[in-house]
Amino acid sequence: MIQYPRFTPGTTIGVTAPSSGIPVELHFLLQQASERMTREGFKMRIGKTPWLQNKAKSAPANVRALELTDLLRDNAVGLIFPPWGGELLVEILEHLDFDTFPVKWVLGYSDVSVLLLSITLRTGIATAHGTNLADVRGEYSDETTAAWHAALSTPSGRSFEQRSSPFYQKEWTHDKPSPCVFHLNEPTEWKTVSGGPTTFQGRLLGGCVDVIRHLIGTPYGDVATFRRKHTEGSAIVWYLENCDLNAVDLRRSLVQMRLAGWFDGCSGILFGRSGANRPFDDYAEIDVYEDLARELNVPIVFDIDCGHVPPQMTFINGAYAEIEVSVDGKGLVKQTFLP
Repeated sequence: MIQYPRFTPGTTIGVTAPSSGIPVELHFLLQQASERMTREGFKMRIGKTPWLQNKAKSAPANVRALELTDLLRDNAVGLIFPPWGGELLVEILEHLDFDTFPVKWVLGYSDVSVLLLSITLRTGIATAHGTNLADVRGEYSDETTAAWHAALSTPSGRSFEQRSSPFYQKEWTHDKPSPCVFHLNEPTEWKTVSGGPTTFQGRLLGGCVDVIRHLIGTPYGDVATFRRKHTEGSAIVWYLENCDLNAVDLRRSLVQMRLAGWFDGCSGILFGRSGANRPFDDYAEIDVYEDLARELNVPIVFDIDCGHVPPQMTFINGAYAEIEVSVDGKGLVKQTFLP
């Protein structure tokens, strides 16, 4: 059984940095994001860790874990919203008591997906893979990014739909700030390995391949037990995105996931756009997807709105998803908050 948190207007947003904090010269990003959320009617509770950064982390693992736990236990806080990802969130997992986690939304992506996937697999509590706090600091957000609010506000048993974005941002242009954080100017096209339209459905699980692969073989990456205990063995739709892996490292990671049983019962896979995926000895991104499609005999969609090439949809770990991709490269994702 999946448990879905409730998200109410005007709730308090708890900001902590379970991975990387923000260096001093970029503190204005957090200040702008906090002001934006306040204007939208939210209250803000910002911990100490978001303002800190040293040696690839915001603070020692036990400090990060304690601050996260305090915000989770604060009944006034309705959403945990880290400023962004980072590198070493995996360090805090052993310091968290998953058995006492309240049913509360946690939203983010990149390294934060380690926490999101761990929470859902260990507890059956739904978590939200979507924008991070720093990326909603603009005067307004594009429609795809802004959908995080509607997604988290969906009542249990109800559905929400998201369509593929019209345009995406190919490169970051931090030297050209604008009222909207992203500069969306490249036409979006969702692609399939088969080259044709496709549909599939199942329970969503996923995150950033670079980091969630390190959950394999640990108490925090037991997909088989999650399926048996929380979804009665229903099919899984994986959504995956790649931050830094070249084609062969991505391939190795996916083979490891397959050998570990993570793709057992998989009905289809969604891959986000990536600026990585560099070819190696003529072995390219499309080769990775084609090899995996042959091995699993499931539809594979790529270049979707997910990950480090914005904008990105909000995917709810544990929700039941129905995926449709048309021949013209348009995508539809319907997520239903089924128990």
